[in-house]
Parts: sequence; C-alpha cells; structure tokens
Amino acid sequence: MVLALAAGAVVGLALGALGGGGSVLTVPALIYLLGFSPAQATTASLVVVAATSATALFAHARAGAVRWRLGALFAAAGALPAVAAGLLSRRVPDAVLTGAFAAVAAVAAVLMLRRGPPEPGPVRPGRAAGVGAGLGALTGFLGVGGGFLTVPALVGVLAVPMSAAVGTSLLVIAVNAAAAFASRLGAVGTVDWSLVGPFAATALLGAWDGRRLAAKVGTTALRRVFAAGLLAVAGAMAVDALFVHSG
Repeated sequence: MVLALAAGAVVGLALGALGGGGSVLTVPALIYLLGFSPAQATTASLVVVAATSATALFAHARAGAVRWRLGALFAAAGALPAVAAGLLSRRVPDAVLTGAFAAVAAVAAVLMLRRGPPEPGPVRPGRAAGVGAGLGALTGFLGVGGGFLTVPALVGVLAVPMSAAVGTSLLVIAVNAAAAFASRLGAVGTVDWSLVGPFAATALLGAWDGRRLAAKVGTTALRRVFAAGLLAVAGAMAVDALFVHSG
C-alpha cells in the first residue's frame, strides 16, 4: 500500500509538471514495485491514465484551452484501434509486451529531450486520421496515454497551437484509454484494485502539485531528469524482456 501511494504520487507529479509522458511510468511501477504481470499492469494503467487525463482535462477546459471538435475527431480515429489493440494485447506473451514498452519508454525519453515542439504544418485530414489511429492502438496495446506523441501530432499535423495542444491531447487520451479499457473488461478480475485505487488517487493529487513544481523548478530541468529516468526504465525493461520473461 505504501509503495502504491508513493509510486502514484511520482506519476502524478510527472504528469502535472510535464503535461505528457508521465503515464509511461505507470506500467513499470505496477510491474516492478507492486508485482503486477505486464498484462495486469497495462490493464490497470488504462484506469489511471483515463482518470488523470479526465481530471487534468477539466482544468484545461475551464481555461478555454481545449479544441473540442478537433480533439473528438482525432480521438474517434483512435477509438476502434484502441479496442482492437486492447484485445490483441491479451494474447501477446509477457516478453513481447515488456520489450515493446521498453521501446516506447526510450522514444518518450528522446522526445522529452527535444528543445521545443514541432512547427505547425498544413492540416492533412488523411494523415491526421492515420496518426490518430496509431495513437489509439498504442494506448490500447500498452496502456499508455501517449501524450508525448499526441501533443507533437496535434501541433505538427493538425496545426493546433501549443496553448491548446496539451488540453486537446488530454481529451484524446481519455477517450482512447476508456475505449481500450472496455476491450479488457474480461481481464478486470485478475487485477488487484485495492492497490490500483490508492495509486490512482495519489496520482490525481500529485498532478496538481506537479504544476506548482514546474513553476518553481522549470520544465527544462524537469524534462532532463525525467528523460534520464525513462531511459533507465527502458534499459531495465529491455533486459527483463530478453533474459527474464523470455526465459
């Protein structure tokens, strides 16, 4: 219980301070600190991701920083892929899930180290639908929100200004996570929700404190620290996938 509370607080701080990428810590925390299997962790992570995203979305909506129609269309492109990927993940060996998650964590770390968001480009509906579908599949398969990919996609593909991209991405993430979780209802009974509940609760509280932390420390320094931590997590999970789960 203590580990669940502490891990949830760290995830929430990262989400609140950086606006995206913090949920990538959820699955490793559930696996290595709380003893969940990769399949259980990715299922439980969807609940944490959906709850934290919806809560943060409310704050952005109050500030008028959400493009509702555009976000809904982007999310709609990812909803069915999220369901399909969620069903597929239940048939995938733990080693594959762990290895795939290691790759995603490494990509997230690299993107965190980028100096700034991409330049807005022309709106391309076909490309936007493809990117939305890919992000939905990522959420469904690995139980991550994908904010570290959604925000750049909204800016670079749909020309959403950065001031509205984070809030709009939260709408996309919440919808995809909810759709993916619906596809995993058959696996709900295998998850220890007595640990997931406290984890999610402290993540929600930590998200509010994360905003204040970012204001005091600065997002650049936090991104570097967070990226270093993600790279370490990615390395550990890659080793685990190669030598533990595969053996």
